[in-house]
Amino acid sequence: MNLSAAIEEEITLFKKSIEAFAKKEIEDHYSRWEEEGILPKELWRKLGEAGFLCVDIPEKYGGLGAPFQFAASIVDEFSRLGYNSVSGNIAVHANIVAHYILNSGTEEQKAHYLPKMASGEYVGAIAMTEPGAGSDLQGIRTSANKITETGEYVINGSKTFISNGQNFDFVIVVARTNQQVPASRGTSLFIVDAHTPGLTKGKNLKKMGLHSADTSELFLEDVTIPSSQILGELDYGFITLMKELPRERTILAVGACGAMEGALEITVQYISEREAFGKPLSQMQTIRHKIAEMTTEAKVNRAYVNHCLALLEKNQLSAADASIAKLSTTEAQGRIVDGCVQLFGGYGYMEEYPISRAYVDARVQRIYGGTSEIMKEIISKDILGK
Repeated sequence: MNLSAAIEEEITLFKKSIEAFAKKEIEDHYSRWEEEGILPKELWRKLGEAGFLCVDIPEKYGGLGAPFQFAASIVDEFSRLGYNSVSGNIAVHANIVAHYILNSGTEEQKAHYLPKMASGEYVGAIAMTEPGAGSDLQGIRTSANKITETGEYVINGSKTFISNGQNFDFVIVVARTNQQVPASRGTSLFIVDAHTPGLTKGKNLKKMGLHSADTSELFLEDVTIPSSQILGELDYGFITLMKELPRERTILAVGACGAMEGALEITVQYISEREAFGKPLSQMQTIRHKIAEMTTEAKVNRAYVNHCLALLEKNQLSAADASIAKLSTTEAQGRIVDGCVQLFGGYGYMEEYPISRAYVDARVQRIYGGTSEIMKEIISKDILGK
């Protein structure tokens, strides 16, 4: 990013404030939250009070009106510090859901939801994936049928892998509103409040990593909502989804960069202190070269992500470029964190060492937000055509 020196300095100071917040509000509690499988709702309010939610949302809606780089730096820094459940859930809430509402919502929707999201009073979620559809959004079966007499919609279906699935106060639901045409031309988005009759939060799913990032199933049985809760244009929800996915994939790439850099930091510290055969590990050529190799990969990926952030800020980021960023960084994160665990030796396999958590947290990065295989398909279509 060609940031001015003033903005770079501001972001550096901003990251320091995030680190101070994490030390005060997260560090002593995170292991317990990981065991409990959920972040406390109170943390969201504290994040809001500290100014770490929806910072790039306009001030009139409760945000700070800051450049997107500041919003990205929040996910970046929490990931670098190893609090990947926090960074991931913030990304969904502030960088994805909030922007769906900002970019596609009515004035009433924006005025109602966005200030509460910025303050942490409301936690947002989005329900795309279904048990039988996976990455294939055109295969969704959840339906929303209009009641002619009242103009309301009745939603029926089920969703899975919902981030913020236990804590959400409202969820954006993707549903078919016209079964007579392909999903790409007959899908709509609905804002459904958590207390709406017929909406049921399923169990908090147990995962390999990101343990405190509450992830749930969602069931909708005759959920009746007014047409005023449609987000964007009727039947054009698929287009809205496609427009927002580059932002989602770029923020995942940012988190991957932060996480791999954080893993390298703690590994460099470890090998500088740990001795074997009478000298620090850091003096062994094989290990020095491995660190050089991984650092190079991390820096190259960071440079490309910064390029994508600059394009996103100017609304010039293509779906293919965002997919390249997501594919490259998440695959690199997996390799680098695995390499770092190897340098820790047996201790890297112990849960008490943060590198162990970084390892299991990294695995899902190549799956959610579009699998690596889907990213390759998007990129190849951009290069070769259909």
